[in-house]
Amino acid sequence: MAKIYSKKALVAQDLKPKKEVVSFLLSYSQALTVVKVNNKRIEIIAN
Repeated sequence: MAKIYSKKALVAQDLKPKKEVVSFLLSYSQALTVVKVNNKRIEIIAN
């Protein structure tokens, strides 16, 4: 029998990222450089 997913109540969860995840994303965004050459985008990650 098919399960009906629309009848479940949507509960808003208070999601908080870990400090390690935030640190990783910030360092990644700082290392990322996007260069446009002609009509192409080149993404470079400087480590």
